[in-house]
Amino acid sequence: MKILVIFNHAPYDGSDLTYNGLRLVNTLLDKGHELRVFLMNDAVDLARDICKKPEGYDQDLGAVLKELIKQNVSVKVCGSCMARCGIHKNHPYFDGAEKSTMANLAEWVESSDKVLTF
Repeated sequence: MKILVIFNHAPYDGSDLTYNGLRLVNTLLDKGHELRVFLMNDAVDLARDICKKPEGYDQDLGAVLKELIKQNVSVKVCGSCMARCGIHKNHPYFDGAEKSTMANLAEWVESSDKVLTF
């Protein structure tokens, strides 16, 4: 099954929303599903090396995303959000996180069996 997970929230927004979404991606991947991740709005910071986990937070969410990329999870990041969103506006995305477009997201939505948002 092709599953698309769209993240919208800042990685470290005071909740575990992004962490739990990444955990779900990992779990679904372990079950043999094809996973794709699209980052938009403030979630784009997740794909930036400059984004560091806050002191006292036990999970490096960027490292989790990099590990998913190593496991062949396709990760696309909103290109227009690069300059508009996140604390680290205009900083580049790390390798493996592909700068993308709304048209690409639309194609992924159309070709997915399920779409989840966080």
